[in-house]
Amino acid sequence: MVVCWLNLLNYILLLFKQKTNNPLVSHWLAGGLFFISAAFISFSVHAEEIKVTPGSGKLQAAINSARKGDTLILKPGIYSGSINIDRSLTLLGSQDSIIDGEGTGHVVVISAANVRVKGFTIQHSGNNLNTEDSAIFVTVKGDNARIENNYFKNNLIGVYLKGPKSAIVSDNIIIGSQFHRVNDRGNGVYLWNTPGSVIKNNDIRYGRDGIFVNVSQNNIFDGNRLSDLRFAIHYMYTNNSEVKNNVSINNNVGYALMFSHHIVAKNNQSIGDNERGLFFNFTNYSTIEGNSVSGGTEKCVFIYNANFNAINNNSFADCDIGIHFTAGSESNKIYSNAFINNRTQVKYVGTRYIEWSNAGKGNYWSDNAAFDIDKNGIADQPYRPNDLVDQIVWRHPMAKLLLNSPSVQILKWAQSEFPGLHPGGVTDSVPLMLAPEINNVVNSKEKRKVELING
Repeated sequence: MVVCWLNLLNYILLLFKQKTNNPLVSHWLAGGLFFISAAFISFSVHAEEIKVTPGSGKLQAAINSARKGDTLILKPGIYSGSINIDRSLTLLGSQDSIIDGEGTGHVVVISAANVRVKGFTIQHSGNNLNTEDSAIFVTVKGDNARIENNYFKNNLIGVYLKGPKSAIVSDNIIIGSQFHRVNDRGNGVYLWNTPGSVIKNNDIRYGRDGIFVNVSQNNIFDGNRLSDLRFAIHYMYTNNSEVKNNVSINNNVGYALMFSHHIVAKNNQSIGDNERGLFFNFTNYSTIEGNSVSGGTEKCVFIYNANFNAINNNSFADCDIGIHFTAGSESNKIYSNAFINNRTQVKYVGTRYIEWSNAGKGNYWSDNAAFDIDKNGIADQPYRPNDLVDQIVWRHPMAKLLLNSPSVQILKWAQSEFPGLHPGGVTDSVPLMLAPEINNVVNSKEKRKVELING
């Protein structure tokens, strides 16, 4: 291996000398290649593959005696006790290679950069939220940690990234606890001030929140499947980040993006989440695009004091309320969305007039009995989802008994003939006649993994 590397470097140097007549440049190039070669040879000489057998204390002893860059290959069996990886190592195992914390503290602590942990079962962390007991706890020294293809069970917190940069947590199965009240459980993946980190292709079930991030930036959550949680993905004070291609199933809330700005939430799906599919609270300057909410959710979308967002090409279907829009949310562009079979398409309790269209394109409303005489794909009349009748019903729910009465029909007719009677609210001046196509993120491969997470 070393000889091949040296031959390659010599060839590069010879080729460069043929292309340039500048001896000074050639001199500097030769020196640089020599330095790289020396570093590579040094690393190659020292990096080893070390096989570790089960037994109390054996894994920590192997870590303590390993050199930077070594790979520890763990044979099947149980490795008990809390483990501290304090140097750049790779740990490889199988699902039958079990690291067991025996119910105390963190199971694995990563306190060095460039550590990789792949292929294990990691179980039985401590059970104390005050000490943040985790299956894998990555400290601020754990930059570029790689946590891949592991199976987590019976832990308080699955993976806690507390301060490292550019960590990756991918392709893991994380089964959280069920024995506390939901709010007293731990999160599947917990991020705190960990810029540039990526959480992708994980299956997370039970516990409190699937992925919870606080005070961070430039994070990517991509392709995760999250089920039976409080919030599937929960943002707090996290900016310039992406949430895309995730699937939330049967959680209280799908995607809660709060006190954050410049977020891209794209091509996510919420299926049967109980209270809200998408929840935006003080979320500003963000793009909400290509998402789908369905399955009997109370509110497909709840927008509370969220401003300057683009909400387009989403599908909101079969909810009690399509969008609940409140608390002074300003300057949002809401267009090219499909509102399908929601009992109440929009709930906006206010007197301001708000336009939900952009650049001549509105939204599709399944209850809009409209005509398109010129066949341009735009309804001939504006659509107003909220009128005086809606306002009355929201304030006095028993008034629903009178919806088919002559008096209510007269009131609706009067509003259509005399627009000045309209109480304000949402107007779509160019409603679409056909629903826009929304990207369905659950392809056949994803369906198989969704079945896996649901047992």
